[in-house]
Amino acid sequence: MDEVFKALADPSRRRLLDALNERNGQTLRELCAGLDMARQSVSKHLAVLEAAGLITTTWRGREKLHHLDAAPINAIAERWMTRYDRRRAGALADLKRALEATPMNEFAYTTYISTTPEKLWQALTDPAFTRQYWGVAFETDWKKGSPMVWAESGAKTSHPEQVVLESDPYRRLSYTWHTFTEEWANGTGVDAETLAKLQREGRSKVTFTLEPQGESVKLTVLHDGFEPGSTVMAMCSQGWPALLSSLKTLLETGSPLPRA
Repeated sequence: MDEVFKALADPSRRRLLDALNERNGQTLRELCAGLDMARQSVSKHLAVLEAAGLITTTWRGREKLHHLDAAPINAIAERWMTRYDRRRAGALADLKRALEATPMNEFAYTTYISTTPEKLWQALTDPAFTRQYWGVAFETDWKKGSPMVWAESGAKTSHPEQVVLESDPYRRLSYTWHTFTEEWANGTGVDAETLAKLQREGRSKVTFTLEPQGESVKLTVLHDGFEPGSTVMAMCSQGWPALLSSLKTLLETGSPLPRA
């Protein structure tokens, strides 16, 4: 918490967060141009924000992209904003405005897991693992361009656009999100009105980036491609933190968190 508030104390760093809230996934060059700040200054501020866990980074070819990270923001909300009325949360006003001013169209989350890249990769791809913390099994060979069948709650979902986008073992995995069918909705308890909203939206995608950090692995999850006001994003933003916490617990203790 100390690092988070120290990072937020600087107005330039708050401007960077505002800029990423307005348009997530920007390069250093784009942030410099949008804020009229020297490249070296922006780099230093971004390093502080990343150390505090307020932003995370991914790579698109040779470009390094910066994203707002939901994890420390969720922690702050749970520790204070849910316990006191909003008028007493004046110290969080800048953070609150940065979060609520403009809806984001992507979800980014970073966690550190005491494991190896090989074991984490297995946990992300092997049905014996994914069933334990997710309740989903993937039927695919995990090669780029290969189709994916999602098996969840007794329903199997497939579609020509439901594919592996990127597969670099132990480093990076990306695939399109599943198709929303009546069979899936019946198995997961999603009502007809919500299903209709989900089916009207375009297909999103999720990307996992694995980076060794000593005896741990830094796992960054970026789920993007959402439409403004996306119902899919609202559901995934609620589901990802619990799912990734269960994944972390499974790898570190041998048992996932109890499923709700």
